[in-house]
Amino acid sequence: MSRLFGSRTGSLPYSREVIAVSADGARVHVEVYGPEDAPAVVLAHGWTCSIGFWAEQIRDLARDHKVIAYDQRGHGRTPAPAGPSGYSTRALADDLEAVLAATLGPGERAVLAGHSMGGMTLMAAATRPAFRAHAAAALLCSTGPSRLAAEARVVPLRAGRARTRLTKTVLGARAPLGPVTPVSRRILKYGTMGPGSAPERVDACARIVHACPRRVRVAWSQVLAELDLDADVRELKLPVAVLTGTADRLTPPVHSRALAAALPQCVGLEELAGTGHMTPVEAPEAVTARIRGLVRTYIPVEQEAA
Repeated sequence: MSRLFGSRTGSLPYSREVIAVSADGARVHVEVYGPEDAPAVVLAHGWTCSIGFWAEQIRDLARDHKVIAYDQRGHGRTPAPAGPSGYSTRALADDLEAVLAATLGPGERAVLAGHSMGGMTLMAAATRPAFRAHAAAALLCSTGPSRLAAEARVVPLRAGRARTRLTKTVLGARAPLGPVTPVSRRILKYGTMGPGSAPERVDACARIVHACPRRVRVAWSQVLAELDLDADVRELKLPVAVLTGTADRLTPPVHSRALAAALPQCVGLEELAGTGHMTPVEAPEAVTARIRGLVRTYIPVEQEAA
């Protein structure tokens, strides 16, 4: 069992580690939980997070699903790119293709769930052959395709160029996050979580976010600041559910509403009242239920029985 989860996950039916090799030679750390012959779910985490961010979903889904989760490059146990060229939406799509190829058999289809930058990864991979071959349906969770700094509400100013510039400065700050403290937890809660988030959930998110290396955090913030995946959204030609929190300051609901309108086959937009950006941690039951629903609807019965 992964050392990222410790005893909180309990005893899972099965787990193994896989190294997926991306197009540029990057080695991506992947963990596979649950029975190999069960319907498959692939989880892509967001900026400054890691596989551990999905702990609640993995613990629940792995009882009767094959759950595939991986560390985005520079996060968790996946090494950071050697240079700036390794940070791009193209690289995110390359890595996802490598993960799918390394963990799914020919003709095997899965439900893919992406949170924040993980959702952007799914958008970036929309036209890739491996994505189209293996993706049966998708969940875009607390994410957006463009104008991230312009729409973010982490800086309490009126929308406009000044707020956008200040937001880019805050999110791209090069200062080390340092150890988790009461002050840093309050800051993280304000910026990324709903006001009613339980202290233990805030602490779990803080520990994951603070573990992200500063260089990686800054490099990906620069990619996200210039993000433009609007055209890619229109290429997501599969059933896609969209989920967001009404108190999300990083990717406010305006993004999810725009996604729902632009997707060729949106199968539902759900807005969780009072929930912030960290939906899989803040509202794990709702996120897991949405994934399970997509599996029941879009994974063929004959594949489940294979």
